[in-house]
Amino acid sequence: MNKNYIFTSESVSEGHPDKVCDIISDTVLDLYLSEFNESRVACETLATTNKIILSGEIRGPKIDPQVIEQAVREQIKNIGYEQKNFHWKNFEFFNYLHEQSADIAQGVDSSGNEKDEGAGDQGIMFGYACNETKELMPAPITYSHKILKEMAIARKSGDLKLLGPDSKSQISVVYENSKPIGVSSVVISSQHDESIGQNEVKEMIRPYVKKILPKDWSCPEDQFYVNPTGKFVIGGPDGDTGLTGRKIIVDTYGGAALHGGGAFSGKDPSKVDRSAAYAARYLAKNIVASGIVDKAVIQLSYAIGVSQPLSIYLDIFQEDQKLVDQITKVIQDNFDLSPRGIRNKLELNKPIYKKTAAYGHFGRVPEADGSFSWEKTDMVNVFKKEV
Repeated sequence: MNKNYIFTSESVSEGHPDKVCDIISDTVLDLYLSEFNESRVACETLATTNKIILSGEIRGPKIDPQVIEQAVREQIKNIGYEQKNFHWKNFEFFNYLHEQSADIAQGVDSSGNEKDEGAGDQGIMFGYACNETKELMPAPITYSHKILKEMAIARKSGDLKLLGPDSKSQISVVYENSKPIGVSSVVISSQHDESIGQNEVKEMIRPYVKKILPKDWSCPEDQFYVNPTGKFVIGGPDGDTGLTGRKIIVDTYGGAALHGGGAFSGKDPSKVDRSAAYAARYLAKNIVASGIVDKAVIQLSYAIGVSQPLSIYLDIFQEDQKLVDQITKVIQDNFDLSPRGIRNKLELNKPIYKKTAAYGHFGRVPEADGSFSWEKTDMVNVFKKEV
C-alpha cells in the first residue's frame, strides 16, 4: 500500500448551481417534515438562468404551492443571489411535485405485526472515518469545506462583499507514512464583481486559506491558484445549469473513501440512500473514536421493501480477521439497521436537512435541534467494552 502520496479533494459553495439545487430540495423536504414527520419526499431541482424547476414524488400533507415557492425564494435570498439573470425575487418558478407511486408505498410501509417497514429502494451505502483530523474525516475534504464556509460567512457579513456566492475549492494534501503533513497546491475559484481583477481576488481570499490550514502547512506561492481563468463574473445558475445530487463526492469524503452512488438531498430518511449512509458514518466514526483502529469503512446493502440490511461489510485496513469479526458482531448485537431503527436511533424524522446541503454532510458538529446526530460519538464505550 502506497504510504507516501498526494491526495486531492474539492468542495463547492452554497452558491454553486448544483448546491443551490441541493439546498432547495432539502428546503422542500424540511417544509414537509415540519408539517408531518412521516412525510415521504423525493424532490429534485433544476436551476438555470432565472428559472427554478421542482419535480418529484410526495406523500404527506397538502402544502400551498405559494408557501413552497416563498420558502424557495427565501433560500435563494439567503444564499445571496440578486443578479440580473438570477435574482431571488424575479426567477420563474415551476412546481411539478406529484403523489408518490402506490407501488413504492406498498413495498415500504409497515403493516402492523405482519411486516416491518422496508427500505425505500435497493442500494449500497458506505460510511467512513479516519483519525487524520479532529472531525475524524479525511484532511483534504475537511479543509476544502472549511475555506469556502469561512468565505461565505465573510461575504454575508460584508467583509468580502465584492465576491459572489458561487465558489469552488480544491486542496492537494501531502501524505508521508499515510499521515497528512502539508499541502502541495490550493485552488480557489470565486465569483466576483467585475470592478476587481484576479490579483485583488487572490489577496482577498488569502487570509481565509491561511486561517483554515494548519499553521505549518504553507502552500508554495506558485501553486496557490485563484481564478486560474482570470475572470469569474458570470456565475451561479446563470453561468451553469444546476441539478440536485450531482456533488455526491463533495457531500461525503472527497473521494478518499468508497461511495455507493446515491445522493442525499431532497430525500426523506425512509430512503436508505440517505439514512443508511448516515448510519454507516455513525458506526465508522464511533469505531475510530474508540481507538480500536485508525480508520474504518462500512458498507450496508438493502433491497426495496426489505427491512434489515442484506449485508454488512467492514474494512479496518489491517489484516486482523478476528478484530473484524468482533467489531461486526458488536454492530449486529447493538444496532438496529432497519430504516425505522436508524431513524429512531438518530432521530432523523425532523426538519434538519437544509443545513446539511452545503459544506458536507459529515464532519459537522451535532446541534441542539437534532441535526448531524450521526456525528455523535455516544457509542464509543460500547465498542471499547465489547472489543
